[in-house]
Amino acid sequence: MKGTNLGEFEEVVLLTIASLMSEAYSVAICDEIERITERQVKLGVVHSVLNRLEEKGFVTSQLGEATKARGGRRKRFFEVTHAGKATLQKVKSQRDELWSLIPEFNLKMI
Repeated sequence: MKGTNLGEFEEVVLLTIASLMSEAYSVAICDEIERITERQVKLGVVHSVLNRLEEKGFVTSQLGEATKARGGRRKRFFEVTHAGKATLQKVKSQRDELWSLIPEFNLKMI
């Protein structure tokens, strides 16, 4: 397993995979990230992140069935592993702790 640190976009991709469950393939991941973040996401960047997450052991992938709609090509579906879930929980816990340290007045908009 490669390094276990999780970058910001890696976290977003990993969370998106978890939310899409059995429908987590690259195009759906891009579409969902764009919908949530309201930012354009390049498919090539998502592919690179998916490869890194798989190298780190945070996701696994498997090929789906070939379809006529895709010209006989198969989709690669991704699933969050136990290590990926543990990492997401750790990151969430760290963020929650940091948020809890911010005094209430610092978050008020002027």
